[in-house]
Amino acid sequence: MSKRGPSPPPAEGVLIKRARSDGPPSNQIVISSSNDPRNRGLIRSVQRTSSLEAPIVSLAGAHSAEILSCRFDPTGQNIAACSADRSVSLWRTYPPNTNYGLLSNLTKAPILDLQWSLSSSILYTVSADHLLTTVDLTTGQRVRKIRAHHEIINTIDQTMAAGTELLATGSDDGTVKIWEGGEEATKQAVATLEVKCPVTSVCWSADGANVYVGALDNEIHVFDIRKNEQVYSLKGHTDTPTSLSLSPNGSYLLSPSLSSQTIIHDIRPFSPSPTRIYRILQGAPAGFENTLLRGAWSKDDGGRRVAVGGADRTVTIWEVESGKILYKLPGHKGTVTAVDFHPKEPISTLIHFSHSSLSLRLFCAVLTGSKDGTMLLGEIEAGIAI
Repeated sequence: MSKRGPSPPPAEGVLIKRARSDGPPSNQIVISSSNDPRNRGLIRSVQRTSSLEAPIVSLAGAHSAEILSCRFDPTGQNIAACSADRSVSLWRTYPPNTNYGLLSNLTKAPILDLQWSLSSSILYTVSADHLLTTVDLTTGQRVRKIRAHHEIINTIDQTMAAGTELLATGSDDGTVKIWEGGEEATKQAVATLEVKCPVTSVCWSADGANVYVGALDNEIHVFDIRKNEQVYSLKGHTDTPTSLSLSPNGSYLLSPSLSSQTIIHDIRPFSPSPTRIYRILQGAPAGFENTLLRGAWSKDDGGRRVAVGGADRTVTIWEVESGKILYKLPGHKGTVTAVDFHPKEPISTLIHFSHSSLSLRLFCAVLTGSKDGTMLLGEIEAGIAI
């Protein structure tokens, strides 16, 4: 019997069986049409280019009570969250998502809101024991404590005006106080605005000349700090606004409320609408707990989307132009109290469909905090262009 000679080289067009792959690369997501690995058809493969470790990252273990506010820093590299357990946690946004700081001796009452400084490595917090505190993040030490109001302080916002950082704090005592920020700031308020009913939210205008104040009378009061007086008010809510957020272009104001209705007001100097109501959004239930839910605008696309958490334990994301709900994001086990969009993501990503066409999708990072004491950091699609 003669030996079999070597196999001839394969002709063109002949199929060659390849070794079975164990799965997609770690930076891809494969979506299939069946749960059975032996009988599934590939629908699309997503090449992830985000710097996040996974599409959804849980940030847990730092807090023993509900998270009341959480925010990215201006660079997007760090996250701060405050809780009813009277502490502030500091996290890295990108892998390995380290919880590198826990500030637990700032106040003797729940910390209700916080803001990163726009000019230095400082964090500002307000709490239920009437305190405005300043923390130096390079040392982790409290450098300033101000008895800012006579009642609970619910909210804080910051801005830069003429090279100076300004803070606005709103309280149950019916006032909004303006403070100078930074390391050399004094303990005296620059101005006091009388609202005459408990304040739930504050927000600066883009130029730092006006302050928008949400209050228990269901209105948003607009103050000119140069005149130290109210110039007009925004109406439309049937219950208390829970937070205020300015669009990236400074033309619109987002305000969720305890009525489960979210309104976007047009705050341009010459609004085409007499009521200044640009959109009314439904879909984020406020619940019966009277929680101050904090909404946010997307920053990477100029504010085409807004997000608000809800008592249904999800985050609702709308398209501003159409008012349509784009996402209902689950994952939390309690009311979602705070949402923030990453200031610099998204990343372009190629999606390969089964019929060999290509599309471009954008992913951006969204941060959410909840009454379950955890935060979720994840990606969402920003849009498609064929």
